[in-house]
Parts: sequence; structure tokens; C-alpha cells
Amino acid sequence: MARSKVSARDALLKVQRQREELAAEETKLREGVATELGQVLLECGAEILEPAQLRQLIRQSMAIGIDESLKRLASTPKPA
Repeated sequence: MARSKVSARDALLKVQRQREELAAEETKLREGVATELGQVLLECGAEILEPAQLRQLIRQSMAIGIDESLKRLASTPKPA
């Protein structure tokens, strides 16, 4: 007995269902990453920063690159 060919509609529905499942998995993983990063911030004492300051710090660091940011911070004279 020959199998019937999968219709384009059925294939499309399958892809849409897979996309929804992947989106849900991505959301779950992003929440896990956020929890891990939050723990790192607490370990570093960063809870004293205002969220806007932290956002700005991270955005600027990402714009110039992490290695360059670390290099610039290391070469900054320490206040007395």
C-alpha cells in the first residue's frame, strides 16, 4: 500500500508548530540565562547600581567589545 504524499498545508502546519515549540524553548532558556546573570550580578555587588546605569554600562561595553572595555577599565587610574 502506497503512502499518500504530505500536503503542503500539512507541512506548513508542522513547521509552524515547530516554530512555536522553539520559541517557547527559547523563552525558557532566556529566563535561565537571566537567572544565571542575575546571580553573577549579586556576587559582584552590582545590586547597588540603578538598572538604567547597568543597561548603559552593558550597552556601551558591547558596542566597543568586551576585551576593549576591560582593557580601558584596567588602564583607568584609581581614584584616591
